Amino acid sequence: MISLLRRTKLLTLTLTSNPRTLRPFLRFLSSSSKFPEYEMPSVTWGVVLGRKERLVSRVIISDYLKTLGIIPDELEQVELPSTVEVMRERVEFLQKLGVTIDHLNEYPLMLGCSVRKNMIPVLGYLEKIGIPRSKLGEFVVNYPQVLHASVVVELAPVVKFLRGLDVDKQDIGYVLMKYPELLGFKLEGTMSTSVAYLVSIGVSPRDIGPMVTQYPYFLGMRVGTVIKPIVDYLVSLGLPKKVLARMFEKRAYVLGYDLEECIKPNVDCLVSFGIRREALASVIAQFPQILGLPLKAKLSSQQYFFNLKLKIDPDGFARVIERMPQIVSLNQNVIMKPVEFLLGRGIPAVDVAKMVVKCPQLVHCGLS
Repeated sequence: MISLLRRTKLLTLTLTSNPRTLRPFLRFLSSSSKFPEYEMPSVTWGVVLGRKERLVSRVIISDYLKTLGIIPDELEQVELPSTVEVMRERVEFLQKLGVTIDHLNEYPLMLGCSVRKNMIPVLGYLEKIGIPRSKLGEFVVNYPQVLHASVVVELAPVVKFLRGLDVDKQDIGYVLMKYPELLGFKLEGTMSTSVAYLVSIGVSPRDIGPMVTQYPYFLGMRVGTVIKPIVDYLVSLGLPKKVLARMFEKRAYVLGYDLEECIKPNVDCLVSFGIRREALASVIAQFPQILGLPLKAKLSSQQYFFNLKLKIDPDGFARVIERMPQIVSLNQNVIMKPVEFLLGRGIPAVDVAKMVVKCPQLVHCGLS
């Protein structure tokens, strides 16, 4: 073993002392925009080692990682460089980006990526498509798998697909920062089928791009288990698909509401507060966000307030919600201003209550 260690050390010295092996790689950025974190490594994979030398080298590198607080267990099946110098270069490169030891322990496979062959080409491409340099570290932390990707084979086709959906070029970086996992999706899989299904129910193809910019997560939703069940349920409540299409175009985030945990319980909650089933479609169409609110607490609070301050009973409150569901989220101080104005003009409280029930938009009117 001592002999092997000496041989490994000798090989490393030979590598680092040979000027030819220390020639710099092609620069990643022009000198005017070159940042320290983008400097090419001063060493490569080193020399080609035999089996025994590789085992010794792996032990040395594992010990080095342990001294940094990195647990190397998940790297057992990963090809590692032949010298500690190369591994140190990788660790320091990632740390300059903002990747911490804790991040490396969460996904140690990052250390299996070559700075020259993997990290720099990927980071350069991400910056090119609009992700700010200051955010690259955050991007890598959120989606470290990107470092393993091929720019030509995996990343560029996804960006081309997004552009084909009419996502504006300047929005590509924003979309990927919100949902970096998009870069790992297969084009012929979930992304294509979710778009095709939404278009089939009436979503305008030209609105898909703005939808992606607003809420890219729907591209990762399965049609059969997520999107279609939501559509089918809302249709069963009386909402036509054309209305749903317009709703999704303007508020794509509605697709992110969980059907069983959120949408159905909120619909049941509306019914329990006296909203008629035949009015549910109108309520949802007017205020789609009502499907995702902590509705029971909001309705309870507003119902009590309407009864206490406006003398409107629960049945009258239900009619108010049917006509203006946004009331559930309206600030109570805002509601009281026009009410107090009317009361101050000598209108009896009972008449003000009737006015609010018949035309709840009254409580959202400005006084000027």
